[in-house]
Amino acid sequence: MESTRTLKDKLFLILKGLGMGAANKVPGVSGGVVAFVAGFYEEFIYSLKKVNRKAFKLLINGRFKSFYNYINGRFLSLLLFGMVVSYFSISKVLDYFIKHYELYTWSVFFGMIIGSIYYINKDFKDWNYKTYTSLALGIIIGLSISFLNPAKENDNLWFVFFCGIISVSGMTLPGFSGSFILILLGNYVLLLVDSVNALFDTFYEILGGNFGFFNNSERIRMLKVLAVFTLGSVTGLVTFSHILSYILKHYKSITLSAILGFIIGSLGVVWPWKETIYKLTKNGKHILDSTGTKVVLNYERYIPQLNSHTYYAIAFIFLGIAIVLALEYYGQKTRKVNE
Repeated sequence: MESTRTLKDKLFLILKGLGMGAANKVPGVSGGVVAFVAGFYEEFIYSLKKVNRKAFKLLINGRFKSFYNYINGRFLSLLLFGMVVSYFSISKVLDYFIKHYELYTWSVFFGMIIGSIYYINKDFKDWNYKTYTSLALGIIIGLSISFLNPAKENDNLWFVFFCGIISVSGMTLPGFSGSFILILLGNYVLLLVDSVNALFDTFYEILGGNFGFFNNSERIRMLKVLAVFTLGSVTGLVTFSHILSYILKHYKSITLSAILGFIIGSLGVVWPWKETIYKLTKNGKHILDSTGTKVVLNYERYIPQLNSHTYYAIAFIFLGIAIVLALEYYGQKTRKVNE
């Protein structure tokens, strides 16, 4: 794949990483959908699958070039670079739009999900009772997740490890939002706000020559929680990629129809007309994440009245569909060139 990639393709791959990074940060939106629609989902899963025992042996033996080539390193590094840049740039812009133009931003996402459904369904021909069943199960699971009430926070390390495994689902499984699932599991604030803040505070103190945090039991607890969550995320990423690679190879039609179902079910999460319910402290103040953004608790959905705001929102839904169709067009062109 690498030998056929032009400079233009590499730049577009970084842009796709930007898209994945931005999508993964928004509760309800899945970065896996971006990978799927932009035409690099299978290569992404295949590359992650290569992070295995052989790859670690190459790394431990100092064969860095062989390791890099074995795991499709250029592809993963360009994608990861895009995701990291996204966290400090695109996602900040996204936060601004969600804060000031919430209805229209969610409308674009809603349109993009509809466009994704069209894209996957258009080329899918293998409909039978098995694929219809997996489609129905995917829709039911997706919708069920959309309307669940969040659980209470739980800092048990085994549960935190499980949260880490689940949180990466948005990257590997289109239609599942890792951040939204963390909200439902009750640990969004603990894992993506409190523990991350604890890490930043610790780094800041170490740079200042202050090692007093060793005597701070609460800080140590938070750092343990973050370490276990990170371990769970890495485990989930590698495990999911191996499982998905296997089922895509042996049960491709059933897998694709289930993914289509998950994406249809996720429409409940990204429904534009909803009131955001924010997480509050015991004193009634908003809880903020490390970027100063209010932390979402859940959403209360409603049917809109027909007015100018609703018509504008519908226009933005069509814009979202157009974005996905443009991505699809580029993805098809890229595949034709590589073939």
